[in-house]
Amino acid sequence: MQGVPMIRTGLEVFLDKSEEYRGRRIALIANQTCVTSDLEYGWDALRKRGISLVRIFTPEHGLFATEQDQKAVHRQPGPDVDLVSLYGDSYDTLLPDPKCIEDIDMVIFDIQDVGARYYTYVNTMALFMKRLQDTDIEFIVLDRPNPLGGMGIEGPLLQEGFESFVGILPVAVRHGMTPGELALLYRDGCSLRISPAVMRMEGWKREMRYRETGLPWVPPSPNMPTEDTACRYPGFCLIEGTSLSEGRGTTMPFSVIGAPSVNPDELASRLNGFGLAGVYFRPVYFKPTFHKYADTTVAGVFVHITDLQAFHSFQAGVALVKTVFDLYGDEMLFLTGVYEFNDRHPAFDLLAGSSLIREMIVGGSSLDEIFESWRDDEKRFMKTKEKYHLY
Repeated sequence: MQGVPMIRTGLEVFLDKSEEYRGRRIALIANQTCVTSDLEYGWDALRKRGISLVRIFTPEHGLFATEQDQKAVHRQPGPDVDLVSLYGDSYDTLLPDPKCIEDIDMVIFDIQDVGARYYTYVNTMALFMKRLQDTDIEFIVLDRPNPLGGMGIEGPLLQEGFESFVGILPVAVRHGMTPGELALLYRDGCSLRISPAVMRMEGWKREMRYRETGLPWVPPSPNMPTEDTACRYPGFCLIEGTSLSEGRGTTMPFSVIGAPSVNPDELASRLNGFGLAGVYFRPVYFKPTFHKYADTTVAGVFVHITDLQAFHSFQAGVALVKTVFDLYGDEMLFLTGVYEFNDRHPAFDLLAGSSLIREMIVGGSSLDEIFESWRDDEKRFMKTKEKYHLY
């Protein structure tokens, strides 16, 4: 893209200093987003520079994002190095086995985040940091851009008692921070006995969206095909906690939302009537090939972002859930059962960070009242996050 500044990621800055790390026994936490700006995989680039990789730890979805959400990753393809999954059949598998860190003296984290609290990769980072407490193992985050920029934030803070694998970090839903900044915040917020280092990017500015960085987009997970998907994600991931389809099983995840019983014209008309900034809801039908309503024609809406700067994804997602509940009542159920290894609360509450939004929807609160419920959290978190800004 001509005229767009190119930034250098933490990986590329680290590679410049690679001689300092030769002879170390290093483990990498990575997936396929661990690439240079010319799309060379980080593990290959490190090896070329004489860095010895003992093993690669992989997050949810696996090294090449071959597995769908909430599916255990066991055997997986990859380079000729010990591959260890940090996403198995139970919560315990989210933390590294102590035996897998006995033979290393440094851990490097390099995965592209998408800027929402419930995206699990930074939660994998947080749990790994917790495991490294009181060891002599160094922990380095190779920083990458927040695709949504580093200025705006959206949504409530995570409340005590609602911690889960989709809510570990005490941050707003859209947090406006980089992985390196989140590591420092988590260290202090949870009083961890660890001193993470951050290899900062060069050239990144907080107001940059991903398309302005000049970096190639590598899908970080199976249902995050484009940077536009990431822009919708903070609000429309909430749909995972409902009986609505969030578009998994289609080529448009988090863009098409619906259920077989929905009247798409009625739903779109009601949503567009709210006049939410930066978004238009178009009535559609779609047929998922897997996940909710597989091989069934589903009615709903397509979420068009008409003004990215004005668009508030979390607000729009909450508006959609409330509207479906108001129109169809019990047909729009909040899911219960196990969600990301947690059965203590409905999945929607784990995503939202508390039960408040769901209770307000069920209790008949107005949209304005619901939106207002997280304004104080946003103000409080804005002051907190500024303490950890590296850019």
